[in-house]
Amino acid sequence: MYHQGLVEGGLSDYPYGMLLAVCYWFINIGGASWKRIPMPSVRITFDLEKMYTWKSPWAEMLKSNLGADMRKENKMQTISLIRTVTCTMVLFSVIAYQNAHAQTAVTPDQARTIAKEAYIYANPVVDSYRIIYGSFVDKSDPEYKAPFNRIENISRVYTHEDRAVQTPNSDTPYSWLALDLRIEPFVLSVPSIEKERYFSIQLIDLYTHNFAYIGSRTTGNQGGHFLMAGPGWDGDVPDGITKVFQCETELMLAVYRTQLFEPGDIEKVKAIQAGYTVQPLSAFLGKPAPRAAPAIDFIKPLTREEITKSPKIFQQLNFVLQFCPTHPSEEKLMARFATLDIGAGKDFNWNVFSPEIQAAIGQGIKDAWADFAQLKKRADAGEIGSGDTFGTREHLQNNYLYRMAAAVLGIWGNSAEEAIYPSYYVDAEGQKLDGAHRYTLVFVQGQLPPVNSFWSLTMYELPESLLTENPINRYLLNSPMLDDFEHDADGGITFYLQHESPGKDKESNWLPTPKGPVSAIMRLYWRKAEALDGPWKLPPLTRVD
Repeated sequence: MYHQGLVEGGLSDYPYGMLLAVCYWFINIGGASWKRIPMPSVRITFDLEKMYTWKSPWAEMLKSNLGADMRKENKMQTISLIRTVTCTMVLFSVIAYQNAHAQTAVTPDQARTIAKEAYIYANPVVDSYRIIYGSFVDKSDPEYKAPFNRIENISRVYTHEDRAVQTPNSDTPYSWLALDLRIEPFVLSVPSIEKERYFSIQLIDLYTHNFAYIGSRTTGNQGGHFLMAGPGWDGDVPDGITKVFQCETELMLAVYRTQLFEPGDIEKVKAIQAGYTVQPLSAFLGKPAPRAAPAIDFIKPLTREEITKSPKIFQQLNFVLQFCPTHPSEEKLMARFATLDIGAGKDFNWNVFSPEIQAAIGQGIKDAWADFAQLKKRADAGEIGSGDTFGTREHLQNNYLYRMAAAVLGIWGNSAEEAIYPSYYVDAEGQKLDGAHRYTLVFVQGQLPPVNSFWSLTMYELPESLLTENPINRYLLNSPMLDDFEHDADGGITFYLQHESPGKDKESNWLPTPKGPVSAIMRLYWRKAEALDGPWKLPPLTRVD
């Protein structure tokens, strides 16, 4: 790369005068050996007349030496060397200045505040990248599913052996698809599905926003061809396309859920999954494919533990953001982050920061978790729910703490329109749930969760928020099991949440728990209005021992 510059009297300030003098000093010492050194392809234009107007000790030394050299036959060679070495030194100086700028531009208090803000922003993005990397990039990962741009159908429900995603759904077999939209759109084709069966395709960007849905609620069960475009696409919509969706990031995720009515229904689910297809727009149109996008040099993700505390999270955020054109609403935010070298294309180098700034950044990360803890208390008290924390950018209104909470407590959860997740983290007395105790949950007659599709209640072991092994291989209770439940004398249903069996006569209503901290999360798919804004209320979970 060539850079054209002009060295004038204005560069007689101390740093640059010193720089030029040192450069010429090196040239004189190096002598003929410099001729053998390959020089970079960089060019600076000098105004030699103005060089003699410089007023600094460094410039005077340079003029003296230069004047002597000009009387020699090799004066042009000397000038060439000055140009080359000066440019090289200037570039190094600029780089050093930029690296040092991060630690001098902000005070420790400012760094602490910015680090807190940036961590809250980064946590869901980097954790999402961790899962995407393991699922679609690293073939050695036990959770690997498929390469980008290919659907992988999981023709079973999730069990305790699935460890990658927090609070996994064990109601609906999943299909997974990661898309690279940098070059052209892709077409997702869906078969016709019987109207009684719920399905959805959740479309998620790299920020973890649920930017749109395909499925029973939104597009119906009649099937169709859905075009998925990246942020820069502005082409014409071809014939045969049912609907167009545009993602604001260049990489994205599509999560398919297909309802399983009962274990014997799995073959029908497999047939539906086989009808889910994806192809580039060029293939859909029968046209030659465009030139392939450059291969992505994916970086190894942080572990979940590292994400909780390591400042390396900002390095990984910088990597992911290169696929995320800055949203207009975040331009000022990114300008603040840039003062700590956080942002797309930036190099967050921990070692360039002073010990004071490093300590401030570490404290900012702790502050972020303190804010999360306060929000978690509100969630435990029922003041906020999943409907508040999952959704589009417009729904969240850039509430990054909500977005972080959604990722920590159950990444890639559904938006409220698609599903809500009434959760139990504490009992009726406000005490944290522990599987060492016994609990009951009573739904009185006529007060089962109101849904257009189905509901479930799933048990998770904390702090991992994963399914737990149990003697009857049961991870949930749900509405398709209604005929199997024992009903109370008044027509209601009592569920038993405990570690040991409640007795053979009650095992149909038993949800096993591990011994230790737990949570129980309900899922209401395609919930009715009364589930969110109406008279229906989540019944309390009561400790009975």
